[in-house]
Amino acid sequence: MKAVQIRSFGGIDVLELREVDVPHPGPGQLRIRVEAAAVNPVDIQTRSGALAQACVMLPRPHIGLGWDVAGVVDHVGAGGRSDLTVGDRVIALSDRLMQPLKGQADFVVVDSSHAARIPIDADPVALSTLPLSGLTALQALDYADMAPGQTLLVTGAAGSVGGYVLQLAQRIGLQVIATARAHDETLVRALGAHEFVPSNEDLAEETRRLTSGGADAVVDAASLGLAALDAVRGSGTFISLSGPGPIPLRGTQVRSVWIRADGGQLARLVDADLTHRVAGTHPLEHVGAVHERMQVGGERGRHVLLP
Repeated sequence: MKAVQIRSFGGIDVLELREVDVPHPGPGQLRIRVEAAAVNPVDIQTRSGALAQACVMLPRPHIGLGWDVAGVVDHVGAGGRSDLTVGDRVIALSDRLMQPLKGQADFVVVDSSHAARIPIDADPVALSTLPLSGLTALQALDYADMAPGQTLLVTGAAGSVGGYVLQLAQRIGLQVIATARAHDETLVRALGAHEFVPSNEDLAEETRRLTSGGADAVVDAASLGLAALDAVRGSGTFISLSGPGPIPLRGTQVRSVWIRADGGQLARLVDADLTHRVAGTHPLEHVGAVHERMQVGGERGRHVLLP
């Protein structure tokens, strides 16, 4: 089978599409015949060596790429979940960084607890964009632990994670303030934002103008740090998606989301009938071109590889 791997860190040229043996699922695992695999910023950070420099992964002889997959269960290992069988259509998250084979391949092995069934007529391309961004959004809101009627600020609201945060926050009855570039206002309001602050304006001042004393919490999808913290009321909550976050000034509670795979939460996200955004589809061998486009930036949604 074919699989995207790297054997060293660096530029686009370190990406390889290699012929490898089909993996075999062990106890509690299942094998998925991949129909679609989204490309995420973490793939760029893995390939470039940024994650190794941040001491969250080590060099290995071969490192696979791809966290998000949609496909068909092809083989079930012993002792796995009894509710997932061969032929079921699923999405899954491959959340270990240093595996030699991950989601951007013809087949991938994951823990059965990391997968969720999807409807037989579901679009695998659209749903392949859900696991990493959707779980990050859901777990961020779980950490924020907010009640209906409270005010949530979402930075980077037009991005993939931010867009899911907006939709999920609306479903639990939060009052949502979104910040993004001015031309994204129509998009983020359609996804669930009640108020909008263009990213070129003073975020703290505008948020405090729209609220009483600042937002109750912020999900900082744009990694603004202190600028976002200043928009939160005293004793409010700051959710960081990119590390420890800022110093908890004014009695704020600063929490970091370190994404974990969770099939039960994935099932909740599938049932939520969210809007998914696909920037484009590409054959697996065009993974280098996808990395180049993502490095340029400016596109909305995820690019998806088709084995």
